[in-house]
Amino acid sequence: MRAAALIASDALLPRLGPAAAAARAVAGCQTALGGDLGTLPSWRRLIEQAAPLPAFAATTPDDVAFWLYSSGSTGRSKGAMHLHGSLVWTAALYAQPILGITADDVVYSAAKLFFAYGLGNALTFPFSVGAAAVLSAERPTPATVMRVMRDHQPTIFGGVPTLFAALLADPQLSPGATSRRLRISTSAGEALPRHIGERWRERMASDILDGIGSTEMLHIFLSNRPGDIHYGTTGRPVPGYDLELRGDDDRPTDADEGALWVRGPTSCIAYWNDRARSLAAFHGPWTRTGDRYSRGADGTWTYSGRADDMLKVGGIWVSPFEVESALAAHPAVLEAAVVGAEDADGLTKPKAFIVLRDAGAGDRDALTGELKTFVKTSLAPFKYPRWIEFVGELPKTATGKIQRFKLRAPDRG
Repeated sequence: MRAAALIASDALLPRLGPAAAAARAVAGCQTALGGDLGTLPSWRRLIEQAAPLPAFAATTPDDVAFWLYSSGSTGRSKGAMHLHGSLVWTAALYAQPILGITADDVVYSAAKLFFAYGLGNALTFPFSVGAAAVLSAERPTPATVMRVMRDHQPTIFGGVPTLFAALLADPQLSPGATSRRLRISTSAGEALPRHIGERWRERMASDILDGIGSTEMLHIFLSNRPGDIHYGTTGRPVPGYDLELRGDDDRPTDADEGALWVRGPTSCIAYWNDRARSLAAFHGPWTRTGDRYSRGADGTWTYSGRADDMLKVGGIWVSPFEVESALAAHPAVLEAAVVGAEDADGLTKPKAFIVLRDAGAGDRDALTGELKTFVKTSLAPFKYPRWIEFVGELPKTATGKIQRFKLRAPDRG
């Protein structure tokens, strides 16, 4: 199975030249209309010139409909092969019962359509009920997001934690500066720190539903919901999905913390052309998420971190996300990322990379000591970052996820 045609936006055509040429050489890929890439008409003209289909394609819910690529937060992207039926299930299980989306809603997703989260937010969910969707090709900076929200007055807004943090750092943020009709926001991609959710509610008089989904599962399968919001947790399983905690042997465990596995009707069937990683991720109906979670006595689930990001400090597991959340609660910090680094004895300790709200902040040595003390007073003292490096920005995927593997690289920078 190989691509037979390439249709790209004008902005991407120059960058796709070498890839398209290689694809033609390997698989006989042709551009639509059979022309060279450099002379391919824009997608708008392609659509205008296209003849109507004489009939719908003879597909079934179990046919492969599309490949959706992971963001690459842990390395090389993977092409998740999804079925026609999966799109319907994301709307039926999450959008309609959890979001309560109706034809009267206007949805604005800062996450783009190439992101599983954005595909549901801005395409599948509005289409499922006849709602309106706001699409913007611009980079979702706080200024752009607030302008789009003022202009279109969405009732549902989809963002990611880094964007919510950046919006909250803007003193102009308010319902009047965005959308007075906003009734709910959603967050995915990475776990939402408690303080961001609470500050958003105070400023915007509406809540954020933090949830977790994945490219492999197509959209959110564990979420907070209206009337049942517990900031600092990812809420409860979306009805229709089963969750399990498993040990290092991949077997279900009775412990309240472990590796998160999920099964449900929206799982992809495999990674395209990647048998080894498919076998590692998919076991019968179950999908290994790569995340670690704890399960509370009240039925809520709390994110502990990516399994491959967890640190063992002094023989005890430490979640980088926990340390990052503690750092981000400091008023001087805009963003934080924590990875493991070795000390002089070759032992792993937390190292933090910090983006400040004010890039021109004063004495960095004094601030370093203050941040270390701040974490010690918030968490068990052994979890504090032994080193702090101030950076202008954190490496991220196009979907806003922090690429911690780049921060761990010995030749970083």
